[in-house]
Amino acid sequence: METDIDIEPIDEQPLYSNHIDKRKMRFAVSTFYFCQGLCFASWASRIPDIKHALHLSEAGLGSILLALPVGQLLTLPFSGRLVTKYGSKAILSFAIILYALELTNLGWATQAWQLALALFVFGICGNLCNIAVNTQGVGAEKIYTRPIMSSFHGAWSIAGFTGALIGLLMVNLHLTPHDHFFIVAALVILITFFAKQYLIAGKTAAGEKKKFFSRPDPLLTQLGIIAFCCMATEGSMFDWSGVYFKDVVKAPEKLVIVGYASFMVMMATGRFVGDKVIAKLGRKKTLQVNGILIFTGLMIAVILPYIITATFGFLIVGFGVSCVVPTVYSAAGRHPSIAPGMALAKVSSVGFLGFLMGPPLIGYIAQMASLRYSYAVIGLIGLCITVMVSKLKVMD
Repeated sequence: METDIDIEPIDEQPLYSNHIDKRKMRFAVSTFYFCQGLCFASWASRIPDIKHALHLSEAGLGSILLALPVGQLLTLPFSGRLVTKYGSKAILSFAIILYALELTNLGWATQAWQLALALFVFGICGNLCNIAVNTQGVGAEKIYTRPIMSSFHGAWSIAGFTGALIGLLMVNLHLTPHDHFFIVAALVILITFFAKQYLIAGKTAAGEKKKFFSRPDPLLTQLGIIAFCCMATEGSMFDWSGVYFKDVVKAPEKLVIVGYASFMVMMATGRFVGDKVIAKLGRKKTLQVNGILIFTGLMIAVILPYIITATFGFLIVGFGVSCVVPTVYSAAGRHPSIAPGMALAKVSSVGFLGFLMGPPLIGYIAQMASLRYSYAVIGLIGLCITVMVSKLKVMD
């Protein structure tokens, strides 16, 4: 049974003022995606230093790191309501500053419990930013009347590279994590001050009132499952690609990072060209192709676990996952009866579980069989995207 996606969503009113240049608006929204990605990448780049400073074991660090997704998940029911009630511009302008300030608190931690608490709050602020900035992205896409959501997520990906490079520079300059985070926070707050005036203004128009934990909406459930499959793949690639190249591909030590790098580069590239692909093929066909690419890329890496073929396979996977989440968020934001903020929160809650469950699934299957079998299973999950999308009738 196919589910229709109406192209007329409940939107924030007024969406856009004619006196503001659309290009400035788009650039401003992109900068907020970039700022959020920069904050997260800055934290990730200093995890080894913080682990060493707090004398944490691998298991201890793993347990503490769970505080961040717990904060994100617990906030999902409320973030959508706040964005719907007060508007994504107000929430994003406030939340991104909190996110940047909380980043500095991660550098202050001198004990494990302090780091866990800071990560929990960091997750809360990050989720507020995520729902608000994607609501802005949905509104901007409506204004442009053509797909542009993937390019916004591309800005987040670029921030990942930028944050890693800045982190490397800060380490070489022997700056502490707190000093590093303070510099990044100051930069983000400065950008926010100048860019927020060009964000889409207004509160969300009143629509059908539904509780977050009400009966699942069929369309949002299907979109959430698609996001789950994609984010399970992303999580597995983030956490296990290096291990796969080391233990299965048997790549030299200096080339172990090639798998992860090839995946990330192609994912970022795919997000910047994805909007043109969607405009030409349509959302439904693009998602179907994405699912096939994920399956094909992983099967190449599984069947031919050599450095050249595995790298080629990971490139294909990166391109495959690049547009799935942005397209799903765009479709959720176009729901005919649920406000964009609420719809995005519901889809994110399901999709984010995939990001959490994907890496452990890889480990469990690898323990029972092998890492190659694990990646084969993830490949089949990618194929599920194509099957699920076939049940949707996306109105482009």
